[in-house]
Amino acid sequence: MEEVRLLMEQHLNQMADLIQKFSSEFRSGMGPAYDNFIGFFHAIDWKEPWLMGILGFYALLLLVTIISKSHVNFQMCLFLLALSGVYLAERLNRFLGNQWQFFATQNYFDPHGIFLSVLWSGPLLLIAILILINTLFSMCHLIIQWKRAELRHRARLSQKKDS
Repeated sequence: MEEVRLLMEQHLNQMADLIQKFSSEFRSGMGPAYDNFIGFFHAIDWKEPWLMGILGFYALLLLVTIISKSHVNFQMCLFLLALSGVYLAERLNRFLGNQWQFFATQNYFDPHGIFLSVLWSGPLLLIAILILINTLFSMCHLIIQWKRAELRHRARLSQKKDS
């Protein structure tokens, strides 16, 4: 019984330490995260043609996603392509890390894939989320239409029985 009490005290002490660390980080605010983001943003040469091409690609993909919002099947293809791009990000990072001298002024492609995750996978995931939200709204709209048609059909059947 003494062992259980000691284990509980150790667990409570660990939890208290974790809560204290979390609260101190929470009190420090978003300053460190903002500083890291600004450092990341300034470390990139945004005038490189391949980066401008990627940003243009995302602008075009976002525009196509917005224009095609009523075409669910096309958007499902876009959704699968976006998720395939995220899936292939690790291989793409490895390939581009080996070939960066041919298109970039510096090697952005670290072994952990942070740069590619932020610049490639992040926007693709955001577009996939937009497509998913649009698909959920379309499904809700279809369910409402189906239920209304079902209620009209039941009303017609009950009118035929009454007459």
